Amino acid sequence: MVQLVTEGPEYDAAVAIWNGAVGNRPVVVAICTTTADVREAIAVARERGLPLSVRGGGHDWAGRALRDGGLVIDLTRMRQVSIEAGVATVGGGATAEDVAAAADPLGLAVATGTVGTVGLLGLTLGGGYGPLSGRFGLAADNLLGAEVVLADGSAVQADGELLWALRGGGGNFGVVTSARIAAHPLAEVLVGSFAFPFEEAEQVFLRYGELLDCGPDELTSVIAIVTDPEGNPLVSVAPTWSGDLAEGKDVLDGFAALGTPLQAEVSVKSPLAKLREFDGAFPDGVRYAIRTRNVTGFTPEVVTALLEAYAARTSPGTFINIHHFHGAASRVPIRRSAFGLRDDHFMLEFIEVGGDGRWARAASTLLAQYSLPGGYPNLLGPDDQSQTAAAYGPNAARLLRIKHRLDRRGVFTATALPAGVSGDPGADSEE
Repeated sequence: MVQLVTEGPEYDAAVAIWNGAVGNRPVVVAICTTTADVREAIAVARERGLPLSVRGGGHDWAGRALRDGGLVIDLTRMRQVSIEAGVATVGGGATAEDVAAAADPLGLAVATGTVGTVGLLGLTLGGGYGPLSGRFGLAADNLLGAEVVLADGSAVQADGELLWALRGGGGNFGVVTSARIAAHPLAEVLVGSFAFPFEEAEQVFLRYGELLDCGPDELTSVIAIVTDPEGNPLVSVAPTWSGDLAEGKDVLDGFAALGTPLQAEVSVKSPLAKLREFDGAFPDGVRYAIRTRNVTGFTPEVVTALLEAYAARTSPGTFINIHHFHGAASRVPIRRSAFGLRDDHFMLEFIEVGGDGRWARAASTLLAQYSLPGGYPNLLGPDDQSQTAAAYGPNAARLLRIKHRLDRRGVFTATALPAGVSGDPGADSEE
């Protein structure tokens, strides 16, 4: 029988999510350890007329893991991971680090994001950019199957249309209690850590774009504008090489030529150690606000706008983080999964730390004229309707038809979906 709690330490732990700016308070938490518990929790919510939410890693910045006045399905005790024949079977509450730690002793790697405490399935369902995306695709591209509890309480194995929707359409179709994820032979990666003076930022960004323009699949990188421990701004570049280490050393050493390096380090790490690089960098309970845009490259206009946006920051910890999308991720045909953008691009994260969200919103607005339509669904908030309307590209109509068929009453609300689009007769084609 599912455990229901309305107060006490277990309740407090369940509602203590990453973003301290979220004040939502559910009336009851259903602590689930099995698929049967999840089915029972959905029945309880239906009987009591309570809105539902699902808590995995609890890292959605908009706080959608908690519904005010609702019932939370807490999956944090469903963190089991097993790996066999190159497939990781992952519980619904497992973090990226849980899965990477299980893969590491076997010389395997899974496609994760950049932070280990994030729930792997939440990341995966919305897309999942990460340091191995160029070689292995998005986390969503590595989703092989899933057990899902639907709005009517039935448990099904996702295939066909449902599996298509889960690869980028978010947790909007049911509760994913377990999933099968591809695990790849990869025991070591080459990791670069470069820092450049903020005064050279324009040059660094322009050269960075040129350097990555024809980069191989094995190279995926992140560039950011951050502050050092003394509060001084700088440009940080973190490339990851997932191919032959000797070849990668020459490639990564080339990043030092982007400017005058304050730091230039290249080291061999396991994928697990790479994932742990930022442990503690984004503590729970701090106020965060995030906005996102996608750009095709670093033109002078884009770089100028980025630097102008950063200069207007109002909180000292605020930063801009930029992910690299190319290679295997961009070769997946647009109709093959719900994820709505498969052209090479850079995904911008405007991350406001300790503020009220106005800077992140203003930065996004400033970059809008240079950006592609839409944005990364995992980072779009409830008031980003215009971006959400375009975020799934030509897949929106098909995604909404699946949503209407499986969850007509809107029991599940995870990453944002378009409010509605006209029918697309070609939407069900895979190519």
